[in-house]
Parts: sequence; C-alpha cells; structure tokens
Amino acid sequence: MLVKGFDFCQINFTFANQFLKLDLLQIMYAIVDIAGKQFKVTQDQYVYTPRLEGEAGASVEFDRVLLIDNDGKVKVGAPTVKGAKVSGKILAQEKDDKVLVFKKKRRKGYKVKNGHRQSLTKVLIENIK
Repeated sequence: MLVKGFDFCQINFTFANQFLKLDLLQIMYAIVDIAGKQFKVTQDQYVYTPRLEGEAGASVEFDRVLLIDNDGKVKVGAPTVKGAKVSGKILAQEKDDKVLVFKKKRRKGYKVKNGHRQSLTKVLIENIK
C-alpha cells in the first residue's frame, strides 16, 4: 500500500544518515600495557586483566600507555607516551571459566584429565590523562 506524498526510500536514507553520523563521533581511547598484555580501553569501561595486587575498591594507575587517540589526534609512544596515565578502580578479584586439559594415547591405557582456572581482576577505567 502506498501513501500519497510519502516516500519510503527517503525514510531509509534518513535513518542511514543518522547511523553514519553516530559512527563518525570520535571517542577517546588508549592502548595500555597491563601485566604484559595490551588492552584498548575507553573511559567507563570494564576490563578483565591478569591478577593485580590490591583489594576490591582500591585505585590503580597504569603508566605504560602505548597510544592515545583523542578526537582523531593520535599520539604514538616510542615505546610509551610521555606523561600519559590511565587510572582505574579494582572492582573484584575473580576467576575465569574452567579450561579442561585432556591427554590420551591410543591403545596404551593412558588418560590424564586436568583443569585450570585463571585468576583475573575486574578493573573499571575511570580516567585517561
């Protein structure tokens, strides 16, 4: 059914343009080295890192910032960006899902089953300076 004076194609292009404009918004982010692993972080983001020392509620600061993107202005460190810091707060000390390790040799009667759970720290990124 067609409605007079109403163009459905125009509506689709309008919605598409709004989504494209949202994608063009720049969000400040940083790439940080935390315990030997690199994480892309933004403000108010949760990150699961390898276990860090500290209680829940303690604040932490990461100074090994490898890259900062602020509204399209990218600063790359050599090896780190001088004066850049990322601060966060430890929310919890948790464990990851269990990983099962099963070894078997055919026709030898050899079977070994082990499990492992990695210790993680849940960190809320509060500020990128």
